[in-house]
Amino acid sequence: MNISFSLSKQRPRLTVLILALILGSPFLRQSDAQLPTGWKAHDLDRVPPQVVTPGPSNLPLAAPSDAIVLFDGTSLDLWRSENNSPAKWIIQDGVMESVPGSGYIFTAKSFGDVQLHVEWAAPAKVEGNGQGRGNSGVFLQGLFEVQVLDSFENTTYADGQAGSIYGQFPPLVNASRKPGEWQAYDIVFRKPTFGDDGKLLNPARMTVLHNGVLIQDGVRPLGPTSWLQHHPYTKGEELRPLSFQDHGNPVRYRNIWLRELAADSIQAPEKPYDPVIVEIPADQQAKIVGKFVRDSGGIWEIVSKEGKLYLSLSGVPLELVPHSQEEFGLKYTAGKLTLNYDSTGNASAIQFFMGGETMHASRAP
Repeated sequence: MNISFSLSKQRPRLTVLILALILGSPFLRQSDAQLPTGWKAHDLDRVPPQVVTPGPSNLPLAAPSDAIVLFDGTSLDLWRSENNSPAKWIIQDGVMESVPGSGYIFTAKSFGDVQLHVEWAAPAKVEGNGQGRGNSGVFLQGLFEVQVLDSFENTTYADGQAGSIYGQFPPLVNASRKPGEWQAYDIVFRKPTFGDDGKLLNPARMTVLHNGVLIQDGVRPLGPTSWLQHHPYTKGEELRPLSFQDHGNPVRYRNIWLRELAADSIQAPEKPYDPVIVEIPADQQAKIVGKFVRDSGGIWEIVSKEGKLYLSLSGVPLELVPHSQEEFGLKYTAGKLTLNYDSTGNASAIQFFMGGETMHASRAP
């Protein structure tokens, strides 16, 4: 099974930057949002979903007669690790649990359009907050994530709440149960379709119920899930494995089953999504590129590629959108980078604002 397609589309574990996104105070929205929603990922000004109390639990929910049972509490034979080796998660008392460092797990079989039922529970003992509390994820086709998180009385950015299409669409409401209680996602997923020329005809489509409450209503992901940036749709295999995320938290899963659905037919979008491209003159780029030493340690680098500037942050190349020679936004995530220049006209220092935190770096000698 070739699963390399999904690995570059998924976010890394918690870093100091993510803690900054969670704990930092809100700042003004950027007016240069490059996504059709009008919002950049993780904008703290985005209104969090209203909290609702779901009805009494009817879990576990029995699988229908035409379902493929992916996990019945007895075996991980239908699951694989990243390199197609046996899954490294553990089974205890009929429940499978992510083990920190064990990595994502993938279904041995590939799927397209499905109805998926997943029951999960965040740790009963509350540790951490924001994105560090009961974090995992369900990836349809290994690409499109429905966030798993302990969102009961836990503050984080709206598009990172439990049930969000991570980094893109917050849930309509927060229907989370208390830590340790069993919860359910029921997901209807329609895979993206492409023409013979590789162009996108129809984006993926997702409907999600959380504990029986509708939280995503036929939303169309902007592209595969990615951390801090945006990837457009790319034609690949029509059928792909599902995957579940190991984010370092002991999240438990049980009673996982799906129904394969016949393909449906919907109209192609009137105009494919085409991100705005903003350029900066080559002579000015030459004065900006280079390595910068963070005040708190570590190296950042601004590079130029095909006429665009990128800030390499924790190994993620973030495209910079120039507002002036001094101020830049991030193309897909809310944030701002300000440059200082020396007497020779070369960039000498960086101030980087994200999630309420300011980080500084000076040009490396």
